[in-house]
Amino acid sequence: MPQTTPNPDVSDVKSEPKRTPLPAGYRQGLITAITVLLGFSLLFLRFWDFELPGAWSVASAVAAILMALAILLEVVTLWRSLQVKDDDETEYGKTLRWFGLSAALLLISLALSALSFIFKI
Repeated sequence: MPQTTPNPDVSDVKSEPKRTPLPAGYRQGLITAITVLLGFSLLFLRFWDFELPGAWSVASAVAAILMALAILLEVVTLWRSLQVKDDDETEYGKTLRWFGLSAALLLISLALSALSFIFKI
């Protein structure tokens, strides 16, 4: 009996997911938005933490920690957006989620810092 080589089963073949590139300008717009938000965050952190006179409260300390965490997330988001693989729609979507999370955390921090300044809590 002749020996035959088995055909690979279709389910055994791993196929690469189809890569869908982004339209022109999407990555550049996101990188610009991230750097603008990062610049604002750093300047606000400098003013809030180092130049604003007065004693620290628990709320202002929590706001500063949240602001630092937001800045860290913005840096991670910027790093992700500068990767070559971020030109794919699925990776770009993940980067947008990181950016949304960092922006939401920044807004929470700003609101908490404003409340702690206005109400001295």
